[in-house]
Amino acid sequence: MSYEWGWRPYVSVAERRRQAANKILKLRKKGQTVLPVVIQGRDIAKTFWGKAWCDNLERYSDFANRLPRARTYVRNGSVIDLQIAPGKIEALVSGSDIYTVAIRVSQVTKARWKSICRDCAGAIDSLVELLQGRFSKGVMERICRQRTGLFPSPNEIKFSCSCPDWAGMCKHVAAVLYGTGARLDQRPELLFRLNQVDENDLIAKAGDSLALANRGPAAAKVLGVGEDLAELFGLDMQQSTAGNNKLSDILTPRRSKPITAKAVMPRPQTRAGQAAKKRSLVHTGAYLA
Repeated sequence: MSYEWGWRPYVSVAERRRQAANKILKLRKKGQTVLPVVIQGRDIAKTFWGKAWCDNLERYSDFANRLPRARTYVRNGSVIDLQIAPGKIEALVSGSDIYTVAIRVSQVTKARWKSICRDCAGAIDSLVELLQGRFSKGVMERICRQRTGLFPSPNEIKFSCSCPDWAGMCKHVAAVLYGTGARLDQRPELLFRLNQVDENDLIAKAGDSLALANRGPAAAKVLGVGEDLAELFGLDMQQSTAGNNKLSDILTPRRSKPITAKAVMPRPQTRAGQAAKKRSLVHTGAYLA
């Protein structure tokens, strides 16, 4: 179409890269942090989190018609700045001009996040393991589950672009979504920041998911105070003088006289007493000097 209908004239990849470099230079001179998306090779994402994000995009037919062109854009360095913050992604994309892209992602509901944490409890041992994506297939499936996992569905994403394309999702927005997958390769914790949840909630020890109730053992496993131990254990126990082997008698034996410290502790000997004891031992030959 002609430019009068709203379309910009075609700009070559080399020209887009030149204007992108100029834009980055100007922004950095102003003191702004610029984070371009740089792809090495053909694969946009290489780690679990990056691949999972891109796979999630490609599962939805809503995005299908714009994704192929977007992959070309992100591979050739057209996403010149990409910033991920809680609930939003903001980016600059070099096309016929420099376009501003804004993407809003709905926060994961508390119920949904609790369900994910509950289902994954005990299966993720450390934050390092979590961010490296080294956990069971079941945990991976739960986190990436369509519509109920951690990745947003189309109705949870709202986006805008300053380009003249009237389509619901232009190639610049799609390129930014792919660029987000590439960014998660480097900083997977940004996925949790984007969804406004704490990744530490997913880390649970093996026993944390079990309720620790203040209850004793079952009644059938408790010895009754009056039970006969010989009958209970099948032992031939010698009868006590009392004539029974009740648990209460064993646990609380009767004493005719309480034991006191005076009865147990020996009296300290004086020097005279020690000398007399020594003379007695020498006399009997039991003492060795």
